[in-house]
Amino acid sequence: MQRFQGKVAIVTGGGSGIGAAIAKRLLEEGASVVISGRNRARLENAAAELGGGDRVVAHPADVSLRADCDSLVDVAAARFGRLDTLVNAAGMNLVGTVDETSDEDWRACFGADVDSIFYMSRKALPLLRESKGSIVNIGSVSSLGGGWSHAGYNAAKAAVANLTRSLACDNGRYGVRANLVCPGLTVTGMVDEIMADEALLEKAWERIPLRRAGQPAEVAAAVAFLASDEALWITGATLAVDGGQTCTDGGPEWGK
Repeated sequence: MQRFQGKVAIVTGGGSGIGAAIAKRLLEEGASVVISGRNRARLENAAAELGGGDRVVAHPADVSLRADCDSLVDVAAARFGRLDTLVNAAGMNLVGTVDETSDEDWRACFGADVDSIFYMSRKALPLLRESKGSIVNIGSVSSLGGGWSHAGYNAAKAAVANLTRSLACDNGRYGVRANLVCPGLTVTGMVDEIMADEALLEKAWERIPLRRAGQPAEVAAAVAFLASDEALWITGATLAVDGGQTCTDGGPEWGK
């Protein structure tokens, strides 16, 4: 499929994991892609692995900072002259209960997971209104319910869900759509400890009907659908890509 032929996308967090898989999928379907991340070397390696020649731009950025977000959108506009899709995939995990979480860690988590979406969306919206484009935010199953020992992360990802709905409500009149993809346990560096712990995995399978972890490419497929013209009548939606975890009655108890 070439659903993104001639279109331009920004993917934050595009240097690894789910973000890199999303960039790869959009590129394969014809898009020109700007990827961002804080680690310059990792980002440049990711861009090289993607191939794509002059259709791929790697731009280091800390998207918890407004100036870096503004610069990232400006780079996309200067290089390609338009923007059709913004995928906010950057983020960080934070382990700890409320009483275990420092002020600094709380702010860092909200900066990476929530402020980044606010800054990126605000800067990108004029371009997205011109193209009648879309925003796809990457949330989490933690956007949909609470869990143990991740107070800051749960709070931040819940905020992402309602921010996405607000973007959809406020920008539909301009033809701009905003949707949320909520991955469950997905094989990335963020969950290496879980994937290496057989006891934790067995608890996870009790709560995941498909009894396996997801792959970044499977999340990328959902993002590509929501960003494409096949989803023109979909906005403000939340799509769980979680092997059925959120359809069970107990939530992510394996994190206890």
